[in-house]
Amino acid sequence: MDKQKMYDFVAQATGKCRLLVVGDVMLDKYYYGEVTRISPEAPVPVTRVLSQKETLGGAANVAHNLALLGCQTQIAGYVGDDYHCQSLTDKFTARGIDFRGLIHTDRPTTTKLRVIGGHQQMLRLDFEEADPMTGEYAQRLQNYVSTRLSEGVDGVIISDYGKGACTPETCQAVIKCCHAQGVPVVVDPKGTNWGKYSGADYITPNFKELNAVLPEKIKNQDAAIEQAARYVMGKFGIKQVLATRSEYGMSLVTKMEAKHIPTKAQEVFDVSGAGDTVIAVFTLGLAGGLAPEICAYMSNMAASVVVAKVGTYAVSKEELLAVLR
Repeated sequence: MDKQKMYDFVAQATGKCRLLVVGDVMLDKYYYGEVTRISPEAPVPVTRVLSQKETLGGAANVAHNLALLGCQTQIAGYVGDDYHCQSLTDKFTARGIDFRGLIHTDRPTTTKLRVIGGHQQMLRLDFEEADPMTGEYAQRLQNYVSTRLSEGVDGVIISDYGKGACTPETCQAVIKCCHAQGVPVVVDPKGTNWGKYSGADYITPNFKELNAVLPEKIKNQDAAIEQAARYVMGKFGIKQVLATRSEYGMSLVTKMEAKHIPTKAQEVFDVSGAGDTVIAVFTLGLAGGLAPEICAYMSNMAASVVVAKVGTYAVSKEELLAVLR
């Protein structure tokens, strides 16, 4: 694999790429603390909060990865008129992410609040309404995507977290707009209704997500993964599959061949956010004209940085250059 080509692309060419992320925009909130006693009010641990942070999550984390890599990044999705939305837009502004595609709705901004005691997640609170988004809000989102594509975009990512943004109607509208403009569209799937992604150039399921849509469960082995990917391509009308396989790396399956890429050996702390990094780096490479196999290898290297961190994390250009070096 030509590491020099990847290194040169990340160092010199990412700033020329224009990518649009469409999907479930979220805010991730963390409270970190220590636990030394049980509450006298109920049999639950008391966490003394020592620090807190807010980060971009879901589709917003995909955009965050792209922005940190120097890409011209646009985000489209739904938010509410609340504090969490303001926190999101402040972070988008700080990172140079174009958020004109955020549609303000009467729902809360999807937010996940986690309480961490030591390195152990103890509690999660979700602020959300996850029913499928239809009607005027959905039409406004689809119209925005169509407009941005006509103005010039090099690639589109559909980031589905099952929070209502990625309905069959919206996914198909986005995919058709992309095809009309000759723009590649890559999907991070959720659930089992993959028919809504029909026509997508690539889909990037993890092993669990892939297994969920198969008639019979498979083992995490090269031949089985290839066979499963071809089943998905045939049944759902998806052109190519990039399957992430945890400690077994990833597999890129096209009509002509399959490439199995081993993972980079290291200590793993947290896989949350790794899928966002994979789809961001893979699509960025495609937008920059790199071969799919090179894009897959580069995204695998980027994911190796993310899984060594705790919590949602976006890889920077400097970190990716370091691991490529």
